[in-house]
Amino acid sequence: MDYLVIEGYKSAAEEFSHEAGLPPPVDLESIESRMNIREALHRGDVEDAITRMNDLNPEILDTNPALYFHLQQQKLIECIREGRIGDALQFAQDELAPRGEESPEFLSELERTMALLAFDASSAPPAIADLLSPAQRIKTAGEVNAAILESFSQGKEAKAVGLLKLMCWGESMLDERAEFPKVCPSTIAFARMGS
Repeated sequence: MDYLVIEGYKSAAEEFSHEAGLPPPVDLESIESRMNIREALHRGDVEDAITRMNDLNPEILDTNPALYFHLQQQKLIECIREGRIGDALQFAQDELAPRGEESPEFLSELERTMALLAFDASSAPPAIADLLSPAQRIKTAGEVNAAILESFSQGKEAKAVGLLKLMCWGESMLDERAEFPKVCPSTIAFARMGS
């Protein structure tokens, strides 16, 4: 149930809750709201994501300046991606530059983002071009999802993922000391496909 809620599988969480006779740990409508926010970010609609976040819980962005900066940074990236250079420059000057002056960690991220303006998307160095990749949108969406979960006093990562990491760490520690049969994630995935 923990995994289904955190990863946003609302219908599966409802079905699991019903069949197991367990009450869901959160309001299942909040899952749908989180997924709508995530989808908005995946398609590059930062303004819609911010509006939906404020509708869900307006305190999230008020209490998390780094998250707000990253959303504004993503909005700047989307302006650059769309070729709206004038809008991008104005937005960076009005919204992001003051935050960069206040916090040095934001300034370096802002400089990296602004470097996109100096290159064509196809010729940008990899360290800068990755800002235009879908992975950047996914990263921002993941950060937003974690902040929303935290605001609901929910874990940011599914417990199953943490347990798998712990198991892999334990196997690596044992591997240094003795030979033993291993259960690695690739073996688990292969076993599922075979059955």
